[in-house]
Amino acid sequence: MKKFKALWEIQQNWQLLFPVLGLIGLIYSALKLSRLLVNTENIFLLGSVTIVITYALLRFTLFLFKKLENKWIVDYKWEMIRIFIVFAITGTSSVFVGRPIVKLIGITKENLNPVLYWILYIIIGLIFYQILLVCIGWLFGQFNFFWNFEKKMLRRFGLGRFLNE
Repeated sequence: MKKFKALWEIQQNWQLLFPVLGLIGLIYSALKLSRLLVNTENIFLLGSVTIVITYALLRFTLFLFKKLENKWIVDYKWEMIRIFIVFAITGTSSVFVGRPIVKLIGITKENLNPVLYWILYIIIGLIFYQILLVCIGWLFGQFNFFWNFEKKMLRRFGLGRFLNE
């Protein structure tokens, strides 16, 4: 445990919450993927596929951590896990928030060309994603990181002139 804490620069036990949450999310994602890939009630087969997918996702996530370690400016390595959790929650939340808004506006596949529907759906989802990213980042104590991330993204969209800097 000391080696794990040293590797992720964890100073206090409450900070272990983020690797645990990340691992639970990884296992849940692997289980959902394995249910899609293997349509069976055989628990042994489903468990085996879930373990393999969990291992693959863990390796991929650790690869991403290595790549982003120098690019993202954080004080401790465990904060990267917190940032990944915020991205995951925000992506899921933007779908749950955007879907009813699209219906409320009256945008459906039946009354619009499917291509236009998906373009509008993605644009509306992207708007809510940007708002939720800063809000959820604030809830997780990473407001500065996500606000800077947001400003960079707005500049890439050509909306940097709206920032007061």
